[in-house]
Amino acid sequence: MSEQRTALTGTALTGLVDTFERSAVFELEHPRYVGAPIYPAHWPGFVYTLHRHHEAVGAGVRTSASGTITMQEHSGTHIDALCHQAVEMQMFGGVAVTPEVQTPRGFTQLGAETIAPIFRRGILLDVPAATGVKTLGPGYLVTADDLALAERTQGVVVGEGDCVLIRTGTGSSYSDPESYLAGAGVGPDAARWLAARKPYLCGADNVAFDVPEFNDPELGALPCHVVLIYEAGIYIVENLQLEDLAASGNHEFLFVCLPLKLEGVTGSPVRPVALVLP
Repeated sequence: MSEQRTALTGTALTGLVDTFERSAVFELEHPRYVGAPIYPAHWPGFVYTLHRHHEAVGAGVRTSASGTITMQEHSGTHIDALCHQAVEMQMFGGVAVTPEVQTPRGFTQLGAETIAPIFRRGILLDVPAATGVKTLGPGYLVTADDLALAERTQGVVVGEGDCVLIRTGTGSSYSDPESYLAGAGVGPDAARWLAARKPYLCGADNVAFDVPEFNDPELGALPCHVVLIYEAGIYIVENLQLEDLAASGNHEFLFVCLPLKLEGVTGSPVRPVALVLP
């Protein structure tokens, strides 16, 4: 019985590997480099210095090179941990921000290491395509109506546990930090629309998911962070590269995202991919 079960498992695994090998894979991470766009509060973002250099020493043939990376958690393509946001000194689930929870070495609860590896159904809502434009204008706030329109016109339905990626077109200007930082983002009513559908994760192709300069009369700055992270416990991924995926016309896929097990930190760099199965 045990041998039969092993054989069946092997056949199933071979089939799964074959399916993945025939899948179209779309990289959703931007390259990391010095000078990449960064939310002002997280400057300088990414810094790399070569520490050891290849240089001939004596009669040795082999040489080694290595460097030092200094980066903010919230630079480049990254996922926000649930400890990233608090309202009136409480985080998601009523976790109080106390000296025992918020320590000089990070958080003892809700840190990035608590985010499980993500293998889930992904949905792309391409708002510019749905509204008939190439890219949304600077500072544009994506609305709930925009998301509902994208859902209808692109033939997908956001379900519980999904990973919902929102294209604004801002990601196309990533190489121009000034233009990128002034781009569109998601508005609070759209965040409420998303939260009501109980996705696992929401992401966007801009610097902060929200529009950084927008202040909601009720929720204040970065209102989507309040709605999604603080109120609903829904993760946010920022600085996604969605142009290639959008150009392919695929709006449903397997979303794979592996946060690093960085204990107590408020966010993790990620290299997410979308697999469009054959």
